[in-house]
Amino acid sequence: MAIVIIRQDNKIDSWKKALKANAPDIPIYSYLEEHPKEEITLACVWKQPFDSLTQYPNLKCIASLGAGVDFIFKDQSVPENIPITRVVDPVLASDMSEFVLALILNYFKNLNNYRTDQMKKVWYPQEYKRISDVTVGIMGMGALGEKLAEDLIKNRFEVIGWATSPKNIPGVEVYNGDKEKNTFLSRSNILVCLLPLTRETTGILNNKLFKELPKQSYVINVARGGHLVDEDLLEYINNGHLAGAGLDVFHEEPLSVEHPFWTHPKIHITPHVASVSDIESVIPQLLENYGRLKEGLPLNNAVNREKGY
Repeated sequence: MAIVIIRQDNKIDSWKKALKANAPDIPIYSYLEEHPKEEITLACVWKQPFDSLTQYPNLKCIASLGAGVDFIFKDQSVPENIPITRVVDPVLASDMSEFVLALILNYFKNLNNYRTDQMKKVWYPQEYKRISDVTVGIMGMGALGEKLAEDLIKNRFEVIGWATSPKNIPGVEVYNGDKEKNTFLSRSNILVCLLPLTRETTGILNNKLFKELPKQSYVINVARGGHLVDEDLLEYINNGHLAGAGLDVFHEEPLSVEHPFWTHPKIHITPHVASVSDIESVIPQLLENYGRLKEGLPLNNAVNREKGY
């Protein structure tokens, strides 16, 4: 039983080194080097090249090296009978929560505006918001959403949530399903998208949704670029209904230099850095599932293929 790492960035060696340090007896390979494909039972992947997983006749599990798995489902060649797992990690959740809190406070206190004014040597004090002024609505109440809600409550925010199915989370009123979505939106002065990207959630951040938000709401998308209809966001910011947006994810990454988001004064963009899998934190759960594969036990953090997460 061997492990292969398949990524299209410069991090393969780091993951391989960390895995070998923690499990020196397990054969671990980069997909870019010569390796015995028939021995591979676990593929650790992040945005793998399409069709790359078809090379392994004895593959038993595909492990996403992040919280998302939408990129795996985009690959039509992935065999339907092979289980998929994802990362559920407290470090990842904490990083995400800190990032969203920073975006909210940055928006509240006009820090982007003051930075721009500084470059122009302009002294222009502006009104600011307080935590007591708003309700934060979180779309997607999985591990990331729960951690964000917990931290926001600690910082005295009023928090509500929305999920596709009922959730019981202390201190958070969670709406669920299509019937309750508009009520949730009508109360969300700041809307944070943490949904998984599925067929049902693709394009969910659109003009129909924005219309239901209170006037001068702020939108934060730290989930996937596919959730957002870019043109609709621009329309609702430009017509004054939305106060602005903080975006960390995009349809195309890196974001095209021609995209209007770059120069829009009310849109704050960052290069998909809200939370990045911490190698040392993730390695133990990968090796735990390797052992479970070996023993024929149920896998941890298995993905429901029908739900897409």
